[in-house]
Amino acid sequence: MTYLEAIVIGLVQGVAELFPVSSLGHAVLIPAFLGGSWAADMDMTAKQSPYLALVVALHVATACALLLFFRRDWVRVISGLISSVRNRRIETPYEKLAWLLIIGTIPVGLAGLVLDKLLREHLGKPLWAAVFLALNGLLLLGAERLRGGRAGAAEQASATGRRAERGARADRGAVTAASGGSRRKQSTATLEPPRELDRHGRELPPEIASDIRLARLSRGTAVQVGAAQILGLFPGLSRSGATIVAGLFKGLHHEDAARFAFLLATPVILLAGLYKLPELAKPENSAVIGPAIAGSLVTFVASYVSVRYLVRYFETRTLTPFAIYCLVVGALSVVRFA
Repeated sequence: MTYLEAIVIGLVQGVAELFPVSSLGHAVLIPAFLGGSWAADMDMTAKQSPYLALVVALHVATACALLLFFRRDWVRVISGLISSVRNRRIETPYEKLAWLLIIGTIPVGLAGLVLDKLLREHLGKPLWAAVFLALNGLLLLGAERLRGGRAGAAEQASATGRRAERGARADRGAVTAASGGSRRKQSTATLEPPRELDRHGRELPPEIASDIRLARLSRGTAVQVGAAQILGLFPGLSRSGATIVAGLFKGLHHEDAARFAFLLATPVILLAGLYKLPELAKPENSAVIGPAIAGSLVTFVASYVSVRYLVRYFETRTLTPFAIYCLVVGALSVVRFA
């Protein structure tokens, strides 16, 4: 394992783990495309491969970047958990959010213990990663189409009500134009969640407002959205993408769905990485420690920049560009490795 290989894969991990495009799929496909020593050094299906130890270190770096970015949220969540246990209650928003995050991580934690090695060894091939990457694109695109259809249906019902109120004498052309104008506004508004106010009627900061909205989720919804992370065990299917899609299906706005996905991913990635970190200490992996440190530093920076960008991105935009990317790259990869 060379330093260049570790740095390149570290950059890919830092971006693709949080962007809904599957870091695991890219970790399989990129070495396969490059071939030569890259394919030999970074074969995920090989037993006792030092590449697995490198990937573990990179995941820990991603988790550390998430902890740093959401540090204020985690301080409030941990404080809420301590308060909940101490007072034996689940009342405040952060007490509720703490328990929602805990129960939301249980499904993927259990599934990872059982399926991680099995799926990696049997499906960690370039062709499988390509197929799943294309499926990931279909999943993202389907979620946006379905959400757009729901928004359009609600908007159409609202427009019908407005036309009825205006009466039979209203000019049909004017009504149609007005409806079209409102449709354009609605299509943007549906991406923006409702604002939250404090007791004095002042608007809360966006991150606190988002946490409060997430705290209103039911426990069943938290389990279902958290369980979507299991799809991320398949090379080519994105953990963050699946979680965001699940959040959208449960009625969350893009901003809140992405935030919940990142908060759920933090303990999962961190605990999974720490659980496997002793792999680096094995004698056969001693040569990869230096490259792993270099790659982890790159991953940390790339992950921090990525999550900062994505949190702002999902305030006004959708999953569609990522869906198109996954479909195109997945299809080309299927042709290449079929």
